[in-house]
Amino acid sequence: MPDLRDAITDIPGIRVGQWADRRAATGCTVILCPPGTVGGVDVRGAAPGTRETELLRPGNLVEEVHAIVLSGGSAFGLEAATGVMRFLSERGVGFKMGDLCVPIVPSAILFDLAVGKPSWPDASAGYRAAARASGGRVEQGSVGAGTGATVAKMGGPERTWKGGVGTASERLDTGVIVAAIAAVNAVGSIRDPRTGEVVAAPRDDEGGMMDVDAILRTGRGRRRTEEAGQNTTLAVVATNARLTKTQVNRLATVAHDGFARTIWPVHTRGDGDVIFALATGEVEITDDQLNAIEAMGTRAVERAVLAGVRLATSLAGVPAVGDRPQNLRPGRRRTR
Repeated sequence: MPDLRDAITDIPGIRVGQWADRRAATGCTVILCPPGTVGGVDVRGAAPGTRETELLRPGNLVEEVHAIVLSGGSAFGLEAATGVMRFLSERGVGFKMGDLCVPIVPSAILFDLAVGKPSWPDASAGYRAAARASGGRVEQGSVGAGTGATVAKMGGPERTWKGGVGTASERLDTGVIVAAIAAVNAVGSIRDPRTGEVVAAPRDDEGGMMDVDAILRTGRGRRRTEEAGQNTTLAVVATNARLTKTQVNRLATVAHDGFARTIWPVHTRGDGDVIFALATGEVEITDDQLNAIEAMGTRAVERAVLAGVRLATSLAGVPAVGDRPQNLRPGRRRTR
């Protein structure tokens, strides 16, 4: 097996393309799928913006998906999927209906309109991202759907940090690979579950980080952020294993544990958190391997979330955690 890049493109046939407008602080990320890929989804946030998610449910007709689009721009950004459909249709990729070919391109959006200039990825942006897609290295940080993403908003917009796109992969001894890509734009703070480190919490007035639990106990943590719905973390978890549509949807459900372990609070009234799942079917598995796939999918999501925040760069007046002073007092890193 070839060396892995620690990215979702470690899954053979998966390609990623991104488009960004850094002046407007928005963008989109496109994941192109190899033939025969089965898709699933689990929507947990209470303020989602999605397209073509119902067809991914078990029992519905279509099983194969051809691309997934993660986009900024709130509901306006759903237009990016139209450009991806056009890109695929021109190449004869899609659900065949006689002489017609209809690409299946589920999509979800995050809210970044309050950062930079109000703008959003349109159909041409989606087309360009799809045209750039490759199976190589995936750019991370303030790119694609994570260009205008921010996190740790419980203290108000003036105390946030930059979010971004991150990716990671895990390999099993059986030859199965499980990987994820995430666009992190959460209300909550970001925590490394392996070390307990608070990666990003609302900035305080002394150069440290606020205690999110203390904010929540006041009952005022949603006043300016969550109620406005200016959030949402999106992810795609993929494997080269052969899974049924029911099993793929279960993978999407379990992978939300990766959000819960790294984001606090998560799945709030102001988040539209969505995880898509993909199975390319390259490797046959037995039922007793499903637990390992689900567990490693969760870990890949965890690591993708952390990478998206740690690799983000300052943009549109929002600082990145990579720019913070290294002498933050330990006592200021308290949160969940």
